[in-house]
Amino acid sequence: VYRGSVKDFPGFDASQDAEALYNAMKGFGSDKEAILDLITSRSNKQRVEICQAYKSLYGKDLIADLKYELTGKFERLIVSLMRPPAYSDAKEIKDAIAGIGTDEKCLIEILASRTNQEIHNLAAAYKDAYERDLETDIVGDTSGHFKKMLVVLLQGTREEDDVVSEDLVEQDAKDLLEAGELKWGTDEAQFIYILGRRSKQHLRLVFDEYLKISGKPIERSIRGELSGDFEKLMLAVVKCIRSTAEYFAERLYKAMKGLGTRDNTLIRIMVSRSEIDMLDIREVFRTKYEKSLYNMIKEDTSGEYKKALLKLCGGDDDAAGEFFPEAAQVAYRMWELSAVAKVELRGTVQPVGGFNDDGDAQVLRKAMKGLGTDEGAIIEVVTQRSNAQRQQILKAYKAHYGRDLMADLKSELSGSLAKLILGLMLTPAQYDAKQLRKAVEGAGTDESVLIEIMATRNNREIAAINEAYQEAYHKRLEDDLSSDTSGHLKRILVSLALGNRDEGPENLTQAHEDAKKLADVSSNDSSDSLETRFLSILCTRSYPHLRRVFQEFIKMTNHDVEHAIRKRMSGDVRDAFLAIVRSVKNKPAFFADKLYKSMKGAGTDERTLTRIMISRSEIDLLNIRGEFIDLFDKSLHHMIEKDTSGDYRKALLALCGGED
Repeated sequence: VYRGSVKDFPGFDASQDAEALYNAMKGFGSDKEAILDLITSRSNKQRVEICQAYKSLYGKDLIADLKYELTGKFERLIVSLMRPPAYSDAKEIKDAIAGIGTDEKCLIEILASRTNQEIHNLAAAYKDAYERDLETDIVGDTSGHFKKMLVVLLQGTREEDDVVSEDLVEQDAKDLLEAGELKWGTDEAQFIYILGRRSKQHLRLVFDEYLKISGKPIERSIRGELSGDFEKLMLAVVKCIRSTAEYFAERLYKAMKGLGTRDNTLIRIMVSRSEIDMLDIREVFRTKYEKSLYNMIKEDTSGEYKKALLKLCGGDDDAAGEFFPEAAQVAYRMWELSAVAKVELRGTVQPVGGFNDDGDAQVLRKAMKGLGTDEGAIIEVVTQRSNAQRQQILKAYKAHYGRDLMADLKSELSGSLAKLILGLMLTPAQYDAKQLRKAVEGAGTDESVLIEIMATRNNREIAAINEAYQEAYHKRLEDDLSSDTSGHLKRILVSLALGNRDEGPENLTQAHEDAKKLADVSSNDSSDSLETRFLSILCTRSYPHLRRVFQEFIKMTNHDVEHAIRKRMSGDVRDAFLAIVRSVKNKPAFFADKLYKSMKGAGTDERTLTRIMISRSEIDLLNIRGEFIDLFDKSLHHMIEKDTSGDYRKALLALCGGED
């Protein structure tokens, strides 16, 4: 099936088109609209024929004339469209290595994403256009492992068979693990050989196997083991192997997000993929970024340049709220991986060895006695002890001084630091109970806190929270949730507060039934039973079972369950169900996303930042750090460092642990 957005123009006549372009450029000023309409609605093969017809009719070079008439980004885009794909690639690479400095990102994008045939065509086009050898030029302009991997890719000899040997898959996964994670130093040659030679089909299975045996995705190991341009190249290769469409969707998104637009990247991708997989890229883009590629281009560019890009894009996927097979497959694989990954959850805070509760109590007392407070000493003790150890320090402090450590800390510390340190001194259940209480008390309710806590805690944690709540406030949590929320949100929270989610394995027959229940409701319009049925399944079934339900759901509807929830629900109810789904899919990623949102943009949401850092520090903060860097390409440590200050920052960084 053809997945490009630009097709052959029916009833094409090269001479007629050549004449139309000649007339559009004749005289004073040019008819840019006519030029862009014509060129974007012809296929590349047809454009090449127009160039030939133009030369025979007028004895002039069409590309030279276009360059003369047009300017800026629009010129670059139109001229790129006139070249055959291999010559376009050759020109991009020539530009990337000409002059001072090298545009490594351009080299990486082209060489990591092209097929064997495309690489061979590129090398031939380069020789023809510049009378130089592509490999020699690249070797002269790069170095180290980066150069070696580029040379391997330039051979265009990746295996292409789909026959996969299970034994070799296991062997390759083991070899990669031994070349990186299990070795002091890294054996880069292994990475280069396996990732540069094996077929896509084979490598996808190798990546799955790698996740199974190491508990982490191969990308995370590459980030940890390799560095610089070599690391960027290997990550691009892995992304293209998993899904070329997803790789380009991400490159396009990054080219447009934030301030300024990387026009060269935008032009290169829109031109080079317009006749290959633009439709797939659009689908993945729509799924991943919750907006259509069309809309993003529309918001981010202007004038004729914008019109031409939109024609290459083809259509607007927001218009119909469409969801497509390719995107559904990507979503399905995610659930599959979520089900097999044996992820070992690890916090950043461990019990300290040689612990002496009375000694710590004395250090804290000394830090608070007399004039001024030694915040550093307090941070040092509190962040470097496990919660159980902190509870012992509270007792030792009272036994030694007859004083209440909490009260002393409260009077000595202030602001965000006080909230963080006092929060760490409570037991996890007391802390959660307190956050819930704050969220319901007074005027207005903070539903997002209620949702975050209730949707992510397990039965044991919920039981402990209920107990702590009753003890601290002499009220039942369920009653407070009931009186402070309403409608479906109230029913969801009350159900979760029972802490009686099933804990068994998946049941296939049941999963099929459950998915059908969710899918039926998603299609017909009685909106009341919609939330009710989602509630009865999402709030009661076990996580392993729900993973299976959500896979079945995609099979039945071609939609990810998140998409269905977004489309059919709104407000807090939507957020509550999404929180449950994401928690099932990948809880550390759910928290990584919340942490990122608490710090990005102007201002910092310190309450959320403090709450998550405290409550996850002994459970899965290490995993959250890993997901954070996978999702946002920067480390949690780095972001906290940039976004907070003073002793509060010092304490957060101590909890965060290392820099990834």
